[in-house]
Amino acid sequence: MSKHRPPRHVRLPGIAGDLAIGVMGGSFDPPHVGHTHVIEAARRALGLDRVWVFVAASNPLKKTQTAFVDRFASARRRLGGRRTIVSGLEAELGLRYTIDVLKRLKRSAPSARFIWIMGADNLRDFHLWRRWKEIAKLVPIAVVSRPGASPKAGLSRFARYLSANRIPEDAARTLKTRRPPAWVYISAPLDKTSSTELRATILANSLPPI
Repeated sequence: MSKHRPPRHVRLPGIAGDLAIGVMGGSFDPPHVGHTHVIEAARRALGLDRVWVFVAASNPLKKTQTAFVDRFASARRRLGGRRTIVSGLEAELGLRYTIDVLKRLKRSAPSARFIWIMGADNLRDFHLWRRWKEIAKLVPIAVVSRPGASPKAGLSRFARYLSANRIPEDAARTLKTRRPPAWVYISAPLDKTSSTELRATILANSLPPI
């Protein structure tokens, strides 16, 4: 078996090769234009070949109100595209934490250049993620601006801990060739849509008339 071919028990979302692949995860309850904003801003700024989106079966830090199968189907419809693949691999493998997903991806596709993508609203709680420092040492990280998070980007524990490893935004395209730890903050036009507000709207619209 070629050393570049993933083990048979791991079915990757797509061809990996030596491509630069952005990886994004979340509950996506529900997926919305804010997620699309993060994906497309990262793709343009980093010069990514592909983006793989992993829908979590559960989120240790956030309760989901919608069944996985429904969140997954919605994410595929809303976020999927020619260069963005929405996958249920995390759930299929029974993985719960980002660190385990990334380690499995790197082991299965050793030639690919993976970059973790997240919205800036995740910076506040990133230090609560399981083995967050190990994540930072495993793959480069791209943080995309989100409503209300931009002024606090440099104040999070993550940003302080990795202050010496932050690269300037105008060098964002070099992130895919840098050895971690390395991260960049990407400023982009903000979309104010939130999952909570959208979920409330969907629920209200689904209620029977009084």
